[in-house]
Amino acid sequence: MDKELMDIYSDYLIYQNKYATATGLSELLPNEVSHDQVTRLLNGGLLDSKVLWQYIKSEVRKHEMKSGGVLILDDTIEEKPYTDENEIMCWHHCHTKSRHIKGVNILSCLVRYGDITFPVGYEIVHKDRQFSDVASKQLRRTASITKNQHFRNLIEQCSKNQVLFDYVLADNWFGAKENLDYIHHDLKKFFIIGLKANRTIALSKSDKIAGKFQQVSALDMEDGQSKAVWLKGNSFPITLIKKVFKNEDGSTGTLYLASNDLSTDAQSLYHIYQKRWQIEVYHKSIKQNASLAKSPTKRVRSQSNHIFASIMAFCKLQMLQLATAVNHFALKYKLLVISNLAAMKELQNLRSKSSTA
Repeated sequence: MDKELMDIYSDYLIYQNKYATATGLSELLPNEVSHDQVTRLLNGGLLDSKVLWQYIKSEVRKHEMKSGGVLILDDTIEEKPYTDENEIMCWHHCHTKSRHIKGVNILSCLVRYGDITFPVGYEIVHKDRQFSDVASKQLRRTASITKNQHFRNLIEQCSKNQVLFDYVLADNWFGAKENLDYIHHDLKKFFIIGLKANRTIALSKSDKIAGKFQQVSALDMEDGQSKAVWLKGNSFPITLIKKVFKNEDGSTGTLYLASNDLSTDAQSLYHIYQKRWQIEVYHKSIKQNASLAKSPTKRVRSQSNHIFASIMAFCKLQMLQLATAVNHFALKYKLLVISNLAAMKELQNLRSKSSTA
């Protein structure tokens, strides 16, 4: 990787306001960067999670805490309906929209210490296998590595990189038996992960042995209450927590959380789980402030490297936020105002010249 050029390109993703193109950057810096240089950068060596860690490692070490750290994992889909399909730019099921959408599916891993959050790993879902759907007789795509496998791989990578954390936080799409077993048995760490209401549990070890299971939703639990239960398929007890919340439209919803931390009370566990919300801010920022979807690249390699650059741009914004106490969205708006002021002055100059001509 040309580190100097990537630094320039990731800066460009922050301050540009339309489309991030090789031509656009070369026109801004005609004596420094050519169109071909940017194209070679995006089509060159693969920039991935390991490269991201080398970039952000020193900043993480600066803020790390021996206790209290959490790993937050979640995925997002950046919709790209008009881009040619390939193994990463394809159709994925969107849980928030309850339908399939065309775009890129990115699973990210963030570490949070207090109010400080940094991405320390990510994986792009590659649907690298094609098959013919029997029912529709259409060509479909599937991934040889599942999101749950990526989930475990990202946590393993953090463990090998000696990222300090006490809890793994994730929503109910990652509450699979294998994920919980891996965190509990292999890593010997705590997790607080959402559970789907149709998961089955036993109220005691004897019930588990006897095969007496019931759905989580069938339990008579109050808001904020917790129970020690046994999840079907797992060999260790968990704390199950029920939380009732109000949606923006006034409707109510129910959240079930599972944790292998049996010594901490439900309120404290829920407070820790709320730190997971920071990954939603991250998703919003890389899309709106770091030009994630604003690249017209068409190849898998150039699209992947652009995603890396967008995450790098997020890291830069995060470091600026720490230095200035101004959030990403306000920083982006400030750059836009400065840009508009420069455009206004240039327009006035052009008018002045035309009036004297």
